[in-house]
Amino acid sequence: MKLAVIPARGGSKRIPRKNIKSFGGLPMIAWSIRAAISSQCFDRIIVSTDDDEIAKVAKAYGAEVPFVRPDELSDDHTGTIPVVAHAVAWHNAQGIAATEVCCLYATAPFIQASDVQRGLEILQSSGADYAFSVTTYAFPIQRAIRITPHQRVQMFQPEHFNTRSQDLIEAWHDAGQFYWGNAQAWVKHQPLFTENATTVAIPRHRVQDIDTPEDWERAEWMFKSMKLSTKENHDI
Repeated sequence: MKLAVIPARGGSKRIPRKNIKSFGGLPMIAWSIRAAISSQCFDRIIVSTDDDEIAKVAKAYGAEVPFVRPDELSDDHTGTIPVVAHAVAWHNAQGIAATEVCCLYATAPFIQASDVQRGLEILQSSGADYAFSVTTYAFPIQRAIRITPHQRVQMFQPEHFNTRSQDLIEAWHDAGQFYWGNAQAWVKHQPLFTENATTVAIPRHRVQDIDTPEDWERAEWMFKSMKLSTKENHDI
């Protein structure tokens, strides 16, 4: 059985109520629920939350909320893996074992059903424990700098000051959209970023982490740009 788990706790601090705040005409979480439904990958789509209002919105857009997330998994320090592991264990305890499980973040408005489908295909064909969304850095990380306490500049890797960009190894980062995994990998709390994981490449123009008000504003501009581009293409 293929299971989708969307973690969505109610205690967001930097953007209050961000999981259900309106974005592009829908509650934020609705975009992830819609993508999960449209992908047709799942036998069940569960939202893991400790919040009654989030639960109500999730149900209105087609997800299930069959349990209340425990308090010990709803604080600022709990990671994704324990939350998904709890949902998988709860589901298995009902007598129907999950096989492949996908965690979709509730604040991923640019997630696409086709990428979720591709993630499942990659997980199954690769033999990896996990397959998750990634994208490239826009600038070579080997040339990153830090600002010292004295407001001076230091390179993280000064040996690459004169290295041409095309000669540097391309770097990728977690796109923060979805994470496919074998059910047992989640339950055993196996880490994500290891050689037991593989990736699903997402173009940078469809990736925006949303943790701060500035992130949210940038995402809104990206959404408007994509919407305008789609309209123009349809008009051609």
